[in-house]
Amino acid sequence: MLKSEQLVLCIAYYLFLHTFVKKEIIMNIDNTKAQMRKGVLEFCILTILADKDKYTSEILSTLKSSKMLVVEGTIYPLLNRLKNSGLLEYRWEESTSGPPRKYYKITKEGKLFLSELAVTWEELFKAVNTISKSNHK
Repeated sequence: MLKSEQLVLCIAYYLFLHTFVKKEIIMNIDNTKAQMRKGVLEFCILTILADKDKYTSEILSTLKSSKMLVVEGTIYPLLNRLKNSGLLEYRWEESTSGPPRKYYKITKEGKLFLSELAVTWEELFKAVNTISKSNHK
C-alpha cells in the first residue's frame, strides 16, 4: 500500500472514531441528564401538590415552566405509581371546557414522604455544591 493510501485510511479511521466517540459521549450525556430529571421528578410532583390539588395538565405546566422537561408519557405512569403507593389520591371533577378532569391530591403519607425527600434533597444539594465548588477552585 502506498503511503498516501495509508494516510487516507488513517484519516478516515480517525474521523470514524472521532464521530463515533463523540456520538457516544453525547448519547451518554443525554441519558444521564434524563436519569437525573427522573430521579427528582417524584419530589417535584409531590412538592407541586403539597399546597393545592391539581390535574395533570397543571402539573405538567408547572414542571415545564420550571424548565423540567417532562412528557405526558412519563408523568401518567409516575402519577399512577404514586397513587398506588398511597402517596397521592385523586377525584374526578366536571369541567366546563371538556371532559371531567382527574385532580390529584397528596395524602398524609405523601406529605411525610415529601418531608423525608426534602431533607434528602437538601443534603444532596449541599453535597453536590460542596464537591462542585471544591473542584472548580
